[in-house]
Amino acid sequence: MEWFFYLLVIAAALWGVTRFFLRGEDLTPYDGLRDTVTGTRDVASEQHAQAVKQIGFMAPAKGSRSQQLKSMRELMDAMGDDANLDGVEVRTVDVDGVPAEWVVSDGSDPDRRLLYLHGGAFMMGSPRSHRAITVKLSKIAGAAVLAIDYRLMPENKRIECLVDCQRAYRWILENGPQGPAPVERLFVAGDSAGGNLTLVVIAWARDEGLRAADAAIALSPATDGTFSGPSMRSNVATDHMLGPVMGRVAKVPRGIMLWFGWQSSRVRPSDPRVSPIHGDLADLPPTLVHASEAEMLLDDARRYVSKANAAGSPAVLQTWLHMLHVWHIFEATLPEAKEAFDHIEAFLEKTAPRSVRAAMDAASE
Repeated sequence: MEWFFYLLVIAAALWGVTRFFLRGEDLTPYDGLRDTVTGTRDVASEQHAQAVKQIGFMAPAKGSRSQQLKSMRELMDAMGDDANLDGVEVRTVDVDGVPAEWVVSDGSDPDRRLLYLHGGAFMMGSPRSHRAITVKLSKIAGAAVLAIDYRLMPENKRIECLVDCQRAYRWILENGPQGPAPVERLFVAGDSAGGNLTLVVIAWARDEGLRAADAAIALSPATDGTFSGPSMRSNVATDHMLGPVMGRVAKVPRGIMLWFGWQSSRVRPSDPRVSPIHGDLADLPPTLVHASEAEMLLDDARRYVSKANAAGSPAVLQTWLHMLHVWHIFEATLPEAKEAFDHIEAFLEKTAPRSVRAAMDAASE
């Protein structure tokens, strides 16, 4: 029976590590946020069905995992080639060793800057893949957008993705599209994995005593690496982008997922460096979060905004019915994306208004 005693000790130890080290705090107290639907459509537009078909074409070719990842990266990058670059300058730049590009629309203020952190599950995406978003942000914000090509997994550690974003944050404070110059207005934005990085970076900047962003925008962000949100399972069938892949993951017992996440990223899932919701959310800049009521990450967004508000930070959640994860990337054709960007523009103008002259110029276009 001695072996049974040791088995019980090991089982208890594993349970303790999972419950108190990996899982983190109980987030159910932040489940109250519900009345957040901002989109005006009760039924998705016809263009949304076309967007769903488009992402279906991104299925990777057969082959090894490395070949599939290479294929998916190429397909995702190609999505940015349809961005309308009329009146927009795109210029590559070295950001303290991190490859990046400036996206600067006509009439934008070089001292009004936005750091953009792309999505792609930390494994895909680039400044090129997300030009539809960065071009639009430059136009509506009247700002020069710096989109960085941070290191990706699995070639690099998860934390190295964040390190590149932190480096870019420091750099943009003192450098603009025309060279060294202090920033006057600063925004940070990102989608999905980039939304996660956005929320981590603004908290890190606060802790480092750096100049705070005037506002932050997180589109369909992943905020909880412990996968505790109910929508991670309840919205599998309605999430056209994440559901086909993450649906299988959602069936795995959560304890196993926590251990797998710890081993794969080499950071415990509840560490605020990978799960911003598990950190201190006080004294953060005004933050706008967008999410779809149909996506698996809905509760990541709800709980983050609810906890930020409880901590006294001005965060707002706006949601749309039926939408794809990060539907904003289809801004050129999707009415719901155009509507979402209208709300982003209003948010930016409220939190950090442009000069009177710039506003008049924008209105005359």
